[in-house]
Amino acid sequence: MPAARSESAPHPLIARFAGDLARIWPEGERLGLAVSGGPDSLALLLLAEAVMPGRVEVATVDHRLRAESASEAAMVAELCAGHGIPHEILPVQVPQGNLQDMARLARYQALGEWARRRGLGAIATAHHADDQAETLIMRLNRASGIAGLAGVRLRTNVPGSDLPLLRPLLGWRRADLGELVRAAGLDAVQDPSNEDVRFDRVRIRKALQDCDWLDVTALAMSASHLADAEGVMVWATQREWNEAVQVSEDAIVYRPMAPAAIRLRIVGRVIALLSGIPRGGDVAKLINRLAAGRDGTLAGVVARADRDGTWVFRKEPPRRGGANLL
Repeated sequence: MPAARSESAPHPLIARFAGDLARIWPEGERLGLAVSGGPDSLALLLLAEAVMPGRVEVATVDHRLRAESASEAAMVAELCAGHGIPHEILPVQVPQGNLQDMARLARYQALGEWARRRGLGAIATAHHADDQAETLIMRLNRASGIAGLAGVRLRTNVPGSDLPLLRPLLGWRRADLGELVRAAGLDAVQDPSNEDVRFDRVRIRKALQDCDWLDVTALAMSASHLADAEGVMVWATQREWNEAVQVSEDAIVYRPMAPAAIRLRIVGRVIALLSGIPRGGDVAKLINRLAAGRDGTLAGVVARADRDGTWVFRKEPPRRGGANLL
């Protein structure tokens, strides 16, 4: 980081960041920054410290998935120490399973605990417009629904808590953030996985670089609009649940009133409560059977369509003799 904080970023960029941050976090308390040492998060550090000198703290999560991760975290720690910015390294153990999902959960749990311990008012991450656009295209390519296409929001909560999670750089481009870091004379960490074309995101990123006719910022805005739409869907689903679902000890009764997209979520939730989490396509097939007045079985749940339009769901009784009766 440059010796003079006031020169760490051009004043127009500082003013822009100050406005972006104030719009999503008017509270303006002490802010925690998640900084990995990559160019995006270093840009976040430069901008936040310029806007809130003396009121930011930094944490670097070490997932311990690469040999270089410890030295990268130490680099961020040294950088912060040289400028009097409180910093902690948060080592985490990533459970088995989907590596990216498990790493994300472990990361946010560690960041949330750190922020509470330090008395911070919020955590900010360096997600930006290119991240949004890449995710949208990647999930469009997988035929995702609204929930999958919804981008991250400017402000949410850290998973499992009420601590604000801020993304003040969602309107910023990756190249602009990288240029800011280079102009400040910093050497950012370069994760080799960001160049590994075996990953869908990397292939999409490289394709976008050659598509000058695509407006990445507009794509990112579309992802944000879809996030708003997903919020409406969540609200409508909960309303349908409150008004049309009755849960008892031996059954869940649902009298569908909402459109098909909401029914899909309601029935998926019913199946999850009674047995396990099914695939969306299987839930849709079950709903089609019930809508046609036919019974069905899915993931250990028996569903019955009554003549009055009510759907009744019960746990499938144990099978005797190992027979597979469907």
